[in-house]
Formats: sequence, structure tokens, C-alpha cells
Amino acid sequence: MASESNEAGGSPAAGAPIVRAEWSERITPPYTGGERASLRAYLDFHRATLAMKCEGLTDEELRERSMPPSTLSLLGLVRHMAEVERVWFRRVINGEDLTCVWSEAGDFQQAYDVRTASSAEAFAAWRDEVEHARRIERAAPSLEVTGHQPRWGADVSLRLVMLHLIHEYARHNGHADFLREGVDGTVGA
Repeated sequence: MASESNEAGGSPAAGAPIVRAEWSERITPPYTGGERASLRAYLDFHRATLAMKCEGLTDEELRERSMPPSTLSLLGLVRHMAEVERVWFRRVINGEDLTCVWSEAGDFQQAYDVRTASSAEAFAAWRDEVEHARRIERAAPSLEVTGHQPRWGADVSLRLVMLHLIHEYARHNGHADFLREGVDGTVGA
């Protein structure tokens, strides 16, 4: 995801929606076909669903919290999914030694703290992590490629990682449904 720029090519104008329609265009996953193509299509479908849930909202609307004491917001979900993409594809599968985007200590909850968060930064980080994930997945010779998930103390396959990400997006897109409805009444996927 990237920010919608103003006419001069700079950052978005205050109050301007941050997500453009082409980022949230969902392609229906195939009804038949191979496992890898299906996993890839469903993961992209869910990525686009999160973008769609954020489409047309301002920074402030993206920051709206579900209900106290929860810090859950659409912007927090975008930041969280940037972390999830980064950890599972870059750290686990690709073996890269890097910290989380918003927490050097690996605290996934930091992503939900959007009080001073920039939506342009969050969407840019998410877009970048999705592109890294796509590159890593495409370069892998098979779904049997494994990486190590230290939190689980186990080796995991690319297949499991893709399934896990589909699960993460599906679960959080359910949260996004309710969050979006609370912001402006928009319902449906």
C-alpha cells in the first residue's frame, strides 16, 4: 500500500483518503487449479480485502478504535499485518535477521498503538512487506521450502506460512468488517 499523493506529488492532503481503488481490487481466486496458485490467489484476495476495508477513509477514521480498552483500529490492523508478513516471510522463510517494523523487541502489540502513527507510513510499510513476501514466495522452488519459527521452536514449510497468513488475514478482515461499519456504516465484503 502506498499513500495517495496530492497533485504536486507530495504526501496526502490532511483528511484525504489514503487508499486508492487499485490497491483494493480483488480478483476472485480460481475454482480449480494447483495448490500453490490457489494459496497465492487466496492470500492476495485477503490482502485486497483489508485494503478495501480501508478504502476512502481519512487518517482519523483509520485510527478510530473499536471500543475501550481495546486499541484495535483499521490502521492498527494494517500495521499488524505488515509485521506478520515481515516475520513469516522474511524472518522465518528467508532467514533474514531483522526486527519488527514498529518494535525492536518483537512486541506485535506495538503495531496497534496508532496514536502518533502515520497512515502513509503504515500503508507504505505494508505494501513493501507484501512485495517482499511475494518475491520470496515466487523464488521458492516449492511449498516444501522450510524455515525456522523460533516462537514455536519448529521448522515450518512455506505451505504452512501461506496457510497461516490466509488465516491471519481472514480473522482480521472479520475485525475490519466491524471496524469499518463503526466508522461510516459501510458493510459487506
